[in-house]
Amino acid sequence: MSASQPMLDTWLEVITPEGVPLHLPAAGPVPRALAWLIDLLIRLGVLILMSPVLMALGGFGQGLYLGLMFLLFWAYPIVLEVWFGRTVGKRALGLRVVARDGAPLGWMAAIVRNLLRTVDMLPFGYALGLLSCLCDAHGRRLGDLVAGSLVIHNPTQPSVAPARIDTVIVPPVALQPGEQAALIAFADRAPALSAPRQRELADIASPLSQARGQDGVLRLYAMANWLLGRR
Repeated sequence: MSASQPMLDTWLEVITPEGVPLHLPAAGPVPRALAWLIDLLIRLGVLILMSPVLMALGGFGQGLYLGLMFLLFWAYPIVLEVWFGRTVGKRALGLRVVARDGAPLGWMAAIVRNLLRTVDMLPFGYALGLLSCLCDAHGRRLGDLVAGSLVIHNPTQPSVAPARIDTVIVPPVALQPGEQAALIAFADRAPALSAPRQRELADIASPLSQARGQDGVLRLYAMANWLLGRR
């Protein structure tokens, strides 16, 4: 239930100028790699489709082909990340690129993070980038660290209504302020998660809820209701 659990989602807390805490679910290297692979296949697919047409134009077509390669491999990610916050591959994986404070990515940051891909690729196969993602608490590659950017999960709202109840349960033990905050955070964030993910998090707190699975989820909601004064 805590954001510090290493095998679970990594949340980066950002305090807005208004003093409101914003929790950004940072993405790890696996979904990022899959998104990059999808984008690569799209680029290669466009080049393969356009090659016969452009090559038939002779020298002029070859120049257009080189220009198309530049647009696909450099302008494509920069423009889409600034305009929409994500490329097609990131959209397919439910990812978004933002500034470290959660604001939309600017042109300079997008240019820097994509130019530094050439460094992240060293010595081969994105080795440096992968090492950086594994060592950084929020899964950032070198380009993200320099540009001040962050790739986060941007999941759609669940199609099934979250398990919420109106009952109230008094926690069986006195909770410390940090534990109370974690319980309320669970009740706040869980509706955006899938049912299996809710149960996984609730099982961590089974010593408190004295239940596992969906029963544990419901009991945590009920305890959060009590802490929030919903009696």
